[in-house]
Amino acid sequence: MIDRIIEVEIYGQKYRIRVRGEEDEKYINHLTSYVDQKMHEVAVKSKSADMLKIAVLAAMNIADEFFLSQKKLDQLNEVIGQMESEIGSLDAHLSKEDKEYDDLEKTP
Repeated sequence: MIDRIIEVEIYGQKYRIRVRGEEDEKYINHLTSYVDQKMHEVAVKSKSADMLKIAVLAAMNIADEFFLSQKKLDQLNEVIGQMESEIGSLDAHLSKEDKEYDDLEKTP
């Protein structure tokens, strides 16, 4: 696959980014749009014109979203683990009951 350079714009600044394919380009454009949106939101809220400050605050907001999502994912994984454990216990209990039932049917 041939690398290409695309030009993206984030908060009025142009950047050249190397991409490997059409999917990669779409993904980069998606990221670019998201970061640009976050920077505009921060600029409106902070009423700052300092681009570095806006970029850092946007990065903090994005990091906060990431860690909150990671926390929710960890909680979901914990719930899934508990459910898998309960399913395993129920399966073992049902297997035991099936065996007992089979043994009763075999008894003359």
